[in-house]
Amino acid sequence: MTVQGDSAEQEWVDDHAGPVVRPYAVTRGRARPVTGTFDLISLVMATRADVASESGLGPEHVAIVGLCQRMQSVAEIAAHLDLPVGTVRVLLGDLVARNLVQVREPRATTAGLPDDSVFEAVINGLRAL
Repeated sequence: MTVQGDSAEQEWVDDHAGPVVRPYAVTRGRARPVTGTFDLISLVMATRADVASESGLGPEHVAIVGLCQRMQSVAEIAAHLDLPVGTVRVLLGDLVARNLVQVREPRATTAGLPDDSVFEAVINGLRAL
């Protein structure tokens, strides 16, 4: 990163991407979502197609709704928008509070998973190779 301009008018600029917006600016300084926790594999689906007329939404909010016209995981949203996962979680909290997206949390069940002895056997087998 380089700083361009004189001292009175400094702007953070990435040499390849242009001006950089810090994550806290995107989330208005918030580090936690207003609602929800949003696991990386939580699935997000938009409830409406057009949210451009909604007041108080930033371009990142609109981009998430556009991306989630097809179901996406939180990790996929972060990757597609090139945003940190924490920032995406805060933005998703805003969208859930406005009922613009629905989020399906992963099931927290361990039914059907093998017990630890199976994992230990696999690890021991790999070490024996």
